[in-house]
Amino acid sequence: MANKMTLIVFSGTVDKLMPVGILASGAVAMGMEVEIYLTFWGLQAFRQGAPQQVTKMSAEYEDMAPMMMQLMKEKNMPSWYDTLKQAKELGTIRIHACAATMDLMGMTKEDLDPMVDDIVGVAEYVEFARESEITLFM
Repeated sequence: MANKMTLIVFSGTVDKLMPVGILASGAVAMGMEVEIYLTFWGLQAFRQGAPQQVTKMSAEYEDMAPMMMQLMKEKNMPSWYDTLKQAKELGTIRIHACAATMDLMGMTKEDLDPMVDDIVGVAEYVEFARESEITLFM
């Protein structure tokens, strides 16, 4: 089994995307490769221009969202996007868009943020997961 972690990113809210950046950072700092598979709302967060616009929290934290965003600003915490971008510069992180979700939403590679490496089908994702020591659903 490879020294690899796979993250399935299904959600597109700050409270779910922030751990993606943090976990990817931690994994590359420990010498692991990271495969990120974007699907549904997670993929929507990686549309061209969307990463900088994502500020919504999931319903469970909706009431706390303004306070959390203010606290993150006060603490100079980088955005989920900047955290992930920095992690990608430090180690091997590949970001894959789900081919079925792309087709369903009528998207092409040009619709995606440049940080997304490619578009893959579920069989290829399953191979990434099979080779990983850790697989997490975000």
